[in-house]
Amino acid sequence: MDAGALPRIVQAPIGGCAGPELVGAVAAAGGLGLFACTWSDAETIAREVDEARALGDGLIGGNVVLRFDIDAQLDALLAARVPVVSFSWGHPGAERITRCHEAGALVVVQVGTASAVPALLADGVDALIAQGVEAGGHVQSTTPLVRLLDDVLAVAGDAPVIAAGGLATAGDVAEVVAAGAAGAMLGTRFVATRESRAHPRYKERLLAAEADDTVLTLAFDGTWPFGPHRVLRTTTLDMWEAAGCPWPGGRPGEGDEVVRLAGGGVLPRYDDAPPLVGDDGDIDAACLYAGTGVGAIRDLPAAGELVRSLSV
Repeated sequence: MDAGALPRIVQAPIGGCAGPELVGAVAAAGGLGLFACTWSDAETIAREVDEARALGDGLIGGNVVLRFDIDAQLDALLAARVPVVSFSWGHPGAERITRCHEAGALVVVQVGTASAVPALLADGVDALIAQGVEAGGHVQSTTPLVRLLDDVLAVAGDAPVIAAGGLATAGDVAEVVAAGAAGAMLGTRFVATRESRAHPRYKERLLAAEADDTVLTLAFDGTWPFGPHRVLRTTTLDMWEAAGCPWPGGRPGEGDEVVRLAGGGVLPRYDDAPPLVGDDGDIDAACLYAGTGVGAIRDLPAAGELVRSLSV
């Protein structure tokens, strides 16, 4: 597969919200569906890729975060013969890129600055994702997308550049494509779909939110200390800010069990995992990721319908 054949619409790897139902539906509709694989074991990755493929033909890939040890997950993705592997938060290195190419996978790397691009291209990266500071979830960049996209395009050469950060509508997609992007990656918009595994209350909050209801913070550190992230304002965030944004060990309500997980276990206050279908508890106190494009989201379409509407 040539990098130029990547779809215009990419579903961001939105953690546990992106199960096989969502990834497979996006792929079947002509988009690129991405699993978030960093915290999954090899068996889960293999099973979920198979389940997504069973929903129809299309491009399915997986993302791994280079802040963590991801080689077992990368091996599982390559063994599953996914056509696209996405890396974020770092340079995967020439050896990993070669492994991906030898397995027949394109390598796509997310960047938050243009200065990261030359070394990535020199090592054979096929495509880039320019993630602006408007993005929901963990945010690599401090630069607004409109400026970052221009900067990355200026040094990307022939490598396709996918724009990400605060995008939610067909108009947003058309705007970044007109600016030179090969396509758009959307996360929050796909959390608010029927197939998303996000908790119903989380989806309700997205539908009611405006752009200025999102906050870039360090509050929900969970398993990712010092990883900036954009979320909806919640009771936990309000408590933390009112206390002066203290470090772990001195935060109000720290250790409170705010959500009981459907599969057993709990989410403590300040955990970085979003609440999913079947979880129970104080959902409004949990980590509710959202980008600034949330203000344009007012419905819960089927994922395939969304891909088609964004592609117009």
